[in-house]
Amino acid sequence: MKSRIRIKGNLRLYLQLPLFLTAILVLLNIPAYMVDCRLGVSATIFTVIYLICELLLYLGAKPKLAGEVISFATRYATVQKHLLNEFEIPYALLDYNGKLLWTNEEFRNLTGIDRNYHKSITSLFASITREVLQKPEFPENFYVDTETRHFRVSANHIYFDSMTAESKVLEIENSEEFLIAIYLFDETKLQHYMKENADQKLVSAIVYIDNYDETMNSIESVKQSFLTALVDRRVTQYFSKVDGIVRKVERDKYFVIFRHKFVEELEEDKFKVLEDVKAIKIGNELPITLSIGVGLSGDSYSDTYEAARAAIDLALGRGGDQAVLKRDSEITYYGGKAKEVERNTRVKARVKAHALREILESRDNVIIMGHSLTDIDSLGAGIGVYCAAKFLGKKAQIVINNPTSSVRPLLETFKPEDGYAPDMFIDSEQALEELHSNTAVMVVDTNRPSYTECPELLKRANTIVVFDHHRQNSEVIENPTLSYIEPYASSACEMVAEVLQYFDENLKIEPVEADCIYSGILIDTNNFMQKTGVRTFEAAAYLKRCGVDVSRVRKKMRNDMDSYKARAAAVRNSEVYRGAFAISICPGEGIESPTIVGAQAANELLNINGIKASFVLTEFNDKVFVSSRSIDEINVQIIMEKLGGGGHMNVAGAQLEGYTIDQAKGVIMKTLDDMIEKGDIEI
Repeated sequence: MKSRIRIKGNLRLYLQLPLFLTAILVLLNIPAYMVDCRLGVSATIFTVIYLICELLLYLGAKPKLAGEVISFATRYATVQKHLLNEFEIPYALLDYNGKLLWTNEEFRNLTGIDRNYHKSITSLFASITREVLQKPEFPENFYVDTETRHFRVSANHIYFDSMTAESKVLEIENSEEFLIAIYLFDETKLQHYMKENADQKLVSAIVYIDNYDETMNSIESVKQSFLTALVDRRVTQYFSKVDGIVRKVERDKYFVIFRHKFVEELEEDKFKVLEDVKAIKIGNELPITLSIGVGLSGDSYSDTYEAARAAIDLALGRGGDQAVLKRDSEITYYGGKAKEVERNTRVKARVKAHALREILESRDNVIIMGHSLTDIDSLGAGIGVYCAAKFLGKKAQIVINNPTSSVRPLLETFKPEDGYAPDMFIDSEQALEELHSNTAVMVVDTNRPSYTECPELLKRANTIVVFDHHRQNSEVIENPTLSYIEPYASSACEMVAEVLQYFDENLKIEPVEADCIYSGILIDTNNFMQKTGVRTFEAAAYLKRCGVDVSRVRKKMRNDMDSYKARAAAVRNSEVYRGAFAISICPGEGIESPTIVGAQAANELLNINGIKASFVLTEFNDKVFVSSRSIDEINVQIIMEKLGGGGHMNVAGAQLEGYTIDQAKGVIMKTLDDMIEKGDIEI
């Protein structure tokens, strides 16, 4: 609809005042007729003539007056335009589509254009698009850069209606179009000073030698001091190149400070000191590995130190041989390619056993839970803790929501007629009812709260104990009373079996309980072929002394025919990718526990010559479960972490939501390609 200009406000009232006086004259005609009829006629004729003259004057003067007002406004705008033209801030006026209508001198000097340049502003600044300009609210902290300067962009919409709404003279009706005013604020120096300030901040780092005792015991005593000196020298030289200060606080610990500006340099070489130290060989059988925690969070030095402590704890909890950078909630990992080293000392297990006993003795009852979709290792570890609680006379219950076919044969052995409580196994709803202020919640075989059978228990419990053998991730159970996480352990069942030996010398576990714990070790080690150490066999020997029957265990772990066929189909239909990776899809139709069958298929694929890692995808409960396995050359844990999962160097997994199984397969292939290209994995 065409816009039209109208006069309004006091000026309009001034022009229309004579018309209002005409109404008064009309009213005066009435008493004139009452006095004399001829006088009334004369007054009426005068009033009509007056009205006609006034209308002619009003209609004739209105456009002339509007023109004079516009002329004045134009001259006034010229003054404003002159001021804007000399404005020190670059300023431009654009139309609705982002086309330049007018620019001031500072804007023209900045962009190198002339007065007649009327192209889109996108031709000058690619990031300022029409879509951005036409948004109801221009984005905050929007920046554009030239070769030497950095500008913050501010934009305002100037609607025609709003311009005249404030005017007391003119009004434009039915106009929805607007102009766009652009301001460029030069923040080059501000950004420079902010970057300088950030670069000069001190960063705290903590460096641990992971396997100091084991390495020193593997060489002659005369070489131990020389080996220590070499490690000190490598660490000091590495951080000295970034102007860092290194202080050795213990025989196997260092404290380092350096400026934030060098963090990017250390990230670019992926903390090469990890490999430099591992390369030291003077007769030591075991390579020396380091763990590095770098704190980048907080505004004070104490905050960065606490962040470094949290980062080093995470690095150690993931098995060592890696650097962890903590930026607030963001955590970055480097390294972690070495196999976890088994500790020969059992001091830690003995300490944890005594601590666990003290906690259980002081609590009324114990609720035990593992990860969702409870497997045999999770169940076996839970049974071990159940035995410890039962020995102390405490009520213990294990949370299992939906028992799978793999664990059901073991669950059926714990019958009430054999002395086991009918409510030994409960679901999440019952667990929340059993929880009170003096309840201990025991988490086994996972350290991620979202993976547990009942995450709500962790939010409500006052006492939490965690026993797990998986590497830690950024998601951890907060504030546990006792945490025992050992990535070098083969399984949670191995850890629990070891703790039970030190729990009390009079503790005896029944054969069916020992069978369950032994089954967990057997499954997680793939029949003692993966991640098996001396302590694994010693835990198995302890369970054997408790009455494990291998034949009985084997019968309980057999698959049904459908599961066996599905596993065979996954192996048969596997695809070899890049000559080293076996990728397959496990059919899940008609199978009660397809994820377990997928894990078994991943183990089978490693028996193929030339395969360095296997990945089996299984669709279950609207998710795609990925089971990954390797023997020794590929660290599948860092691959699965890229997908939001985790695990161990040789055994890992992930859960993908929002993908079809074919899309998930493509994601795995792309992840492998990216990591090979970046050098994170080698084939």
